[in-house]
Amino acid sequence: MTILSAENLHKAYSLRSTNDTIVLRGISLAISSGEYVALVGPSGAGKSTLLHLLGGLDRPDGGEVYYCFDGGPPRALSRLDESARTRLRSFEIGFVFQFHHLLAEFTALENVMLPLLLRGERRGQAQDAARAMLEAVGLGHRLGHLPAELSGGEQQRVALARALVIRPRLLLADEPTGNLDSQNTERLLSLIATLRREYQLTLLVATHSAEIAAAADRIVFLRDGAIVAEKRQ
Repeated sequence: MTILSAENLHKAYSLRSTNDTIVLRGISLAISSGEYVALVGPSGAGKSTLLHLLGGLDRPDGGEVYYCFDGGPPRALSRLDESARTRLRSFEIGFVFQFHHLLAEFTALENVMLPLLLRGERRGQAQDAARAMLEAVGLGHRLGHLPAELSGGEQQRVALARALVIRPRLLLADEPTGNLDSQNTERLLSLIATLRREYQLTLLVATHSAEIAAAADRIVFLRDGAIVAEKRQ
């Protein structure tokens, strides 16, 4: 079952000193439930922009994004008001970025609790869920530590826990191992594979990592804002 699709997405950004910079040129893509897809391409190919459009963090200049999480008819993202878009991101879609974006003044536990508190869950329930997710990523002993007190690999695992604590159907990850050494990259890859099976996740990952691409069910190659090839594994 297709849970996410893009049809003919276009995106350009305007810069004062130059002409418009075209980032995406008619991207069409469908993601099936449970699939692991890697987006691969050089810097500037449009990978991050595509993820932002698919996750509702930005709006395309043309084309449409559709979701179908509940088995009903696909819903066009452009037709959702801001409240509905926020709900979609709060309940259905998890995000992990190259930079962890943890709040420096919050502990690991508080950072992971935050998405649940923002969507209105009780503090006690949010705390229990956040603790369980941090234990799942191997950080049950670091609950009270601030981000500055954690290693780079631990910070990224906290970010992963924060993305997964909402129990999303879809995880969008933008260069999740980009700032990690080879040992932590391997550790995070193993963790993502384990959690994917446990939580029945659908994954869409933008990456330069050959290891991440090798683990995917399908690789989608982007260049100059367009899909130039696909490979099933």
